[in-house]
Amino acid sequence: MVDVKDISASGRRVPITDEPHDARRLYAIGDLASEFGVSPRAIRFYEDHGLLAPRRIGGNRVYSLRERARLQLILRGKRLGFALADIKELLDLYDVDRDHLEQLRATLSKGRARIAELERQQQEIALTLRELREIGAHIEDTIRRKEARRSSAGRKGAS
Repeated sequence: MVDVKDISASGRRVPITDEPHDARRLYAIGDLASEFGVSPRAIRFYEDHGLLAPRRIGGNRVYSLRERARLQLILRGKRLGFALADIKELLDLYDVDRDHLEQLRATLSKGRARIAELERQQQEIALTLRELREIGAHIEDTIRRKEARRSSAGRKGAS
């Protein structure tokens, strides 16, 4: 967490608390990188793509509780296989309406589409595994037959 009591912007001090859910709490890029196991470069990448918008105090990036939550959602979205454009769209819908219905509907729709995509991939993987197992069984059978012929030819030559 950034101790912004020591950072002044335009000559004024920015209040900060250590309460974990205090909306005034600010984080340095290194704090978020450590907490979420990503590099500061990855966080800057998300910033460059418009997914995060940290404030700057004295030339330092500082992230609010809202930006921390957005980063958490970005990382979850990436883990679930969503494109950055989809994640940005869902995040941007947060402020569209007070009840977040548009965001919820869009998230549900994209989630269902992702499930369908993963189920198609699962079927393709199952087919690929079955084919590889069949090929493996055929190769094992061929090896056994060739070894049996070699072994019986060796016994004939020894007699």
